[in-house]
Formats: sequence, structure tokens, C-alpha cells
Amino acid sequence: MWTTIAKHISEITGEKFLGENRRSVGGGCINQGYVISDSRSDRSYFVKINQADQVDMFAAEALGLKEMWSTKTIRVPEPICYGTANNSAYIVQEYLELGRNGGNNAWLEMGQKLAAMHKATSNQGFGWERNNTIGSTPQINTWKSDWAEFFAEHRISYQLKLAKRRGGQFSQGESLVKAIPELLANHHPQPSLVHGDLWSGNASVTAASEPVIFDPATYYGDREVDLAMTELFGRFPGSFYQGYNAIWPLDSGYELRKTLYNLYHIINHFNLFGGSYESQANRMISQLLSKV
Repeated sequence: MWTTIAKHISEITGEKFLGENRRSVGGGCINQGYVISDSRSDRSYFVKINQADQVDMFAAEALGLKEMWSTKTIRVPEPICYGTANNSAYIVQEYLELGRNGGNNAWLEMGQKLAAMHKATSNQGFGWERNNTIGSTPQINTWKSDWAEFFAEHRISYQLKLAKRRGGQFSQGESLVKAIPELLANHHPQPSLVHGDLWSGNASVTAASEPVIFDPATYYGDREVDLAMTELFGRFPGSFYQGYNAIWPLDSGYELRKTLYNLYHIINHFNLFGGSYESQANRMISQLLSKV
């Protein structure tokens, strides 16, 4: 497998790469991660490995990274190549040495650069050119012109259908789906290029103090979905929000929409991990319906 990966890197970069040095690193919840390097050069790459049938997931990730990279705003790992070897799928990315969490200036810059990335838009509406994954869950990105319709159908309703198959009990789920147009009334966001899975585990600062985001679930949506998720599992440092709002302040009503947008991730966590996420999602559903 590693010989195939090294050959693929060589073909794409035009420089021979043997990749004989490897060390295991974190690859997230669902992948194995490695840093591979070549003793003949100072080049290193980050490689994620999964089962061969997951190659489409890596293809979508590479495309998402490329889309964010092309905005030349916030730093993301440059995608190199992806494919299959033996019984494994792989994706190769630029290796970025991460430092500690960085100081206020780095997080201020991250907020500013994320806001700049969010200004990238699409004339096709909300969605993306292909489906991808949120974690290992399929994420539907069929284009729609109406944001409320997109979020109701492709985000909340779809996750509730998966949860029902898993045995989840969400008695008010359908009522919430029907209420989403009212909850999002008078909110008409532009389609923004979003990371899609922007929690603290997918954002960091390089050893050179440059902010970086990775492991995306890219699509064009309301920019607030990214901001909401930064608050879901522990807020980013305060300077991040100062930086963001200095470039593009959030619209009024964000606090209510934040709960709706994060509900998507909580139901997805139930679908992935089960447990207490079911009761948390039901509390969020009740809270949202109380505002209708």
C-alpha cells in the first residue's frame, strides 16, 4: 500500500518520493492518520487511511479542501491526491506542523480569515456539486435556492430519518421540520462557502502561528452554521469572534438560529454514537418549538 501511495505522490508532484519513513498520528474518529517522509528530501505529507469503500469520502474531502484553498483566505492543508491501494482508501495532504493553541493574535486572524472565506459565494444557491460526509454520515448537498428549504430537507429531516432507523425517539421532530421556515423567516443569507464541521478539533494554529482549519464537510450555506458550531463543544477564544465580527458582523437573531444549526450536529452525533445525544436533541427541539 505505501509503495502505491508514494508512487502516486511522485506522479502528482513530479518529484520522486519514496516515503519510507512513517509515524502514526491522530486521524480523527474514523480514520487512521500517518505522517510520511522521505530521507532524501525534507518533504512530508499527512495521509489518512480507511477502508477501500470509503474512497468517495476522501474524494469529497479533497475537493472541499481544494475549494477552500482556492479562495486564498484561511490556510487549509493543500490536497495532493487520493485513491485506493489493496483494501484501503487513502488521501494525501500537505503536512502542517501544528503548534500550541496560539495567542490572541492568531485567533483574531483566524476569525478575520474565516469571514473572508465566507464571502466566497455560489450563483447556484445552497448546496454543493456533490454529496459528502459529516463524520462518516452521508451529507446531502443537492442544490436549492431557498435556505430554509435546504436546511429543513437536507439537514434536519435527513438526520431524523437516519435516527429513526437507529431507534431514536424524536416525537416533535416532524413538527420542528415544518417550523423551520418560520424559524428562519426574515433571514435571507447569501450562499457562503462553509467548512461545515468547524469544532475545536478541526481548527488549530501552526508552529509558525498561522491559523488553519481542516477535515471539512464543505458546502455553500448560511455562514452562521460555522460560527454556531464553534460554540457547540466549547467556544473558540474570544479574539476569534472579535476578528470575525470586525470583518462581517453577525445578523440579529443569530442566538436562535445557532440552536437550530447545532441541532443538526447533535442528531448526527446520536446517529454516530448514540447515548445522551438523543435527550440533548429533544431538549433543543422543544426549545426551538417554544419560539414559534
